[in-house]
Parts: sequence; structure tokens; C-alpha cells
Amino acid sequence: MTALVEVQDLAKAFDVSAPWLNRVIERTPRQFVHAVDGVSFAIERGRTLALVGESGCGKSTVARLLVGLYAPTRGSVRFDGQATDATRDPAELRQLRRRMQMIFQDPYASLNPRWQVLQIVAEPLREHGLVQGAAALRARVGELLQAVGLAAADCEKFPHQFSGGQRQRISIARALATNAEFLVCDEPTSALDVSVQAQVLNLMKDLQRAQGLTYLFISHNLAVVRHVADEVGVMYLGRLVEIAPKAELFANARHPYTRMLLDAIPDIHMSGRARTPVQGEVPNPLQPPAGCSFHPRCPHANARCSAERPALKTIGAIQVACHAVDEGRI
Repeated sequence: MTALVEVQDLAKAFDVSAPWLNRVIERTPRQFVHAVDGVSFAIERGRTLALVGESGCGKSTVARLLVGLYAPTRGSVRFDGQATDATRDPAELRQLRRRMQMIFQDPYASLNPRWQVLQIVAEPLREHGLVQGAAALRARVGELLQAVGLAAADCEKFPHQFSGGQRQRISIARALATNAEFLVCDEPTSALDVSVQAQVLNLMKDLQRAQGLTYLFISHNLAVVRHVADEVGVMYLGRLVEIAPKAELFANARHPYTRMLLDAIPDIHMSGRARTPVQGEVPNPLQPPAGCSFHPRCPHANARCSAERPALKTIGAIQVACHAVDEGRI
């Protein structure tokens, strides 16, 4: 199958320097955080890639880079074979952006509290000129609400009249309004109760099957990832350290960091297997370690790990960036 989304060497650095006068007085240089540092992956049409990792690893920045909310420092994003950078013709770029939408993490913050649901879901339809006339607009919004398990009559209500799970359904309806093919989901269930999470995830799976949607799913919850993903990418300090098919990753993770994350999942079956919780703290992103970023926390690290940055190498069905795996020490 051909890839719908291709990301090549994507990077984003944020300037977090002190104000100019402070830097002059204190004689300090400018400081940059490399939130995303050379990420490459591809997502096939109709499939789901999940990005996982601890808070601050750059997952949400990747999501915003893909939909154009941030401009990349370097690298490229191609959607259906076409570049999505700002140098393209604005009309062409608008057509591409219509086909990719984002579902945000907090359904309490991503909906305008002063607008009725009709206005919220109809906004992308008006913006892209997809539906003409008030009656047609109302009918289309009703269809979208029914597609996500709400009633057409809910279009008269305001966001505060809904629960968190229902609000996230409204967000999904808004994302689907433009007939989007690619949805970037930034932890869409992390603000919801566990029972409601399952409902929203099942809805997203059903919509994917019915409409052939492609997902980039951002999460820190590996149990959720196991439910929705086809492939899993593990991020650490702005870099991908492992990409593998879901079954392969959960059965035979290669990278020590991936193994640590899997060991941290609660063992509800009480199998009695040895478990190693995630050790240590994520390093300061302003001063990342030399070589492999994970080496200060890695039980398999040696001198090469602290000096040389590992490249993402393909081993069978997986890609892994680890000297210990490369040298056969794991």
C-alpha cells in the first residue's frame, strides 16, 4: 500500500531565551529547546500510527507540525504525495488542509463555550464553502452529530450542557465535517473517565472502518494504544527510538526504553513476572545528554552510547535506534 502521510527528518526548535537586555547584562547566549529532532515515519491509508512516550517527549509538537499549526525548523511533511509547506500556492494548501483535521486533548477547552453546537460543527463547512444555505447546513450538522452517536436536536445546545465524552464526540463531528481523510488525535481520551474513553475509542474505530480514515494517535497510555493502533512509534526527548507493528512491539520490544514503558503497565493478570518500573527522570531538554539521549537511564549503556547518537535502523519488521540492539548486547 502507498503511504498517505510521509514525514521526513522533521524538526522543531523553540527559542526559550531570556529577553535581549537580560542576555546582554548576564552575558548568556540564546537558548533553544529541540522539541522534535529528526523524526521520520510514514502512515498507510486507512491505518493508525500511535506515538507514545513520557510527557515532554515531543508527541504533541509532531501533531501540530503535521496539521500546520507550527512551521517546522527543518524537514518535510507530504500528504498524498504533495508537500504541505507554506511555500505552496495558498489555494492548493487550503485544499490539502481540508483533508487533514485535528482532535485536541481537552474537550472542555477546544469548544467555544459561547457558540451553539450548530455553529461549532458548521464552522469548517462555512469556512471551506462546502454547504450553502441555512437549511442544508443544519441538515448536514444533524447528519454529522448522528454519525458520532449524538442526536440531531443537540445542535441547539451549548457545550456546557454536555459531558466530557459527549464534548469529544462534538469535536470528532467537527473534524469530520470537511470529509477529512487524515485525523491527528492528540490524546483525545486522556481527559475522560475510563468507561467513557472506551466509548470514544470504539466510536473512532467504527468511523475508521466505515470511512477509511487514517489516524495519527498521540498517547501516553499504552493500554489505549494497544486498542487502537496498527503501528506504534516510541518517542524519547524529541526522537523516535523504535517503530514497530503493534503485535511485535508488545510481544518483543527491542529498545530498553520501550521495555521500561511496557513494564510500567499494571499487571492485572498477576502473572508474577519480573517487572522493572521506568527508572530515573527525563533529562533537561535544554541540555540533552550527548550520544544516545536515553543512556543516563539505560541499564545496557556503554561508552559508545554516551558518545555516538544511534541511527534508526531496520531489523526485520521493526526500526530501532539503539547501539545495544545493533551490537547484539540485548
